[in-house]
Amino acid sequence: MTTTYTIGSLESFLIAIFVLFLGQFINRRVPFLKKYKVPEPIIGGLIIAIVITVLHFNGINLDFTLPLEKILMLMFFTTVGLSASYSQLLKGGKKVFIFLGVASVYIIIQNAIGVSLASMMDLNPLMGLVAGSITLSGGHGTGAAWAATFDELYGLKTLEFAMASATFGLIVGGLIGGPVAQRRINKHNLISEYGDGSQHHEKFPDVVTYNETEEDKVTPRRVIETMFMVLVCVVGATYIKEYTSGLGIGWLKGIPDFVFALFLGVILTNIYEFTGAYKFNTDTVDIIGTVSLALFLAMALMSLKLWEIFDLAMPLLVILGVQTCVLAVFAYNITFRVMGSNYDAAIITGGHCGFGMGATPTAVMNMGSLVNHYGPSPQAFMVVPIVGAFFIDIVNLLVLQGYIAFIG
Repeated sequence: MTTTYTIGSLESFLIAIFVLFLGQFINRRVPFLKKYKVPEPIIGGLIIAIVITVLHFNGINLDFTLPLEKILMLMFFTTVGLSASYSQLLKGGKKVFIFLGVASVYIIIQNAIGVSLASMMDLNPLMGLVAGSITLSGGHGTGAAWAATFDELYGLKTLEFAMASATFGLIVGGLIGGPVAQRRINKHNLISEYGDGSQHHEKFPDVVTYNETEEDKVTPRRVIETMFMVLVCVVGATYIKEYTSGLGIGWLKGIPDFVFALFLGVILTNIYEFTGAYKFNTDTVDIIGTVSLALFLAMALMSLKLWEIFDLAMPLLVILGVQTCVLAVFAYNITFRVMGSNYDAAIITGGHCGFGMGATPTAVMNMGSLVNHYGPSPQAFMVVPIVGAFFIDIVNLLVLQGYIAFIG
């Protein structure tokens, strides 16, 4: 008999904050985690997820109430947009398309690995796509959507397979990004053009660092003004998502709402910069973005259902293990070099590990953990979210359609 306990929204919010403290506490005391910059939300979130899993197998389920989770995600991506001034966009514009090319090539490789290994183990090749870019580059939402499609068209039941694969990727993507990027940074003695440590805002007032140790100078008025602008973008993104979903256009329906939040932020900050009507305080944008990201990730990770992974068949574990190794090698050797072999390239490499195995928020979490220690990389925070949140989904869809047509 299973008993389910629903945790209220206030209590769930409290636990999310505790997750961050727990991750910080463990990170400081475990040399391996500290050395390889494993993000604190991953550490704390996994500990809570393990506890919940133990309770699950003892007949107790905990159901968190997290109404702010999605709002916090939208708030963070809005701050990414607000930090993208015209000068920053010019600086990172070319890199967006270069990184898109790199990530697109890897999606083809990712599916080739999945299909080949699935065929070798006498699985339907479509299962290889599920353990390929459908879930590892697409995430849980894409996995669920394709599972429904495969069920309808081919009578292939893949939902549990897809959810387990996506969950595995989310965890591993957060674990390998830091070590892979850090190895490049240390090997080549790479440094941020803005320097390491803190106090970046004094020297570079236009840079948003997402560094939790930055001594930001904010005022209540600035917080209220910035929060208002952030929430305007969040609400606007929600309405745009509802409108585009209602149009019935396939590719528009597939665009996640945080993409709209990001681009609304970009539009708003550049309108203000062009007209001179208002100037965003980057210190305040930094604080709101950093807090929103930390809480969102804590909520997302503490809600993971790890027991889904225990139900994985050995073939899926083999496929996912190979996918993890190949992505780490590809990001370390190819992504880093193509993106310029500099500090920004190293941070982007960590981000690629995040969304190549998990999701865009995982990529951002990896990069955030790295810049906290090594210094800001505004270019990485512009390039990776734009590619990972929008363009890569379009490429993924085209590549998948090609593979499905080939498999027949």
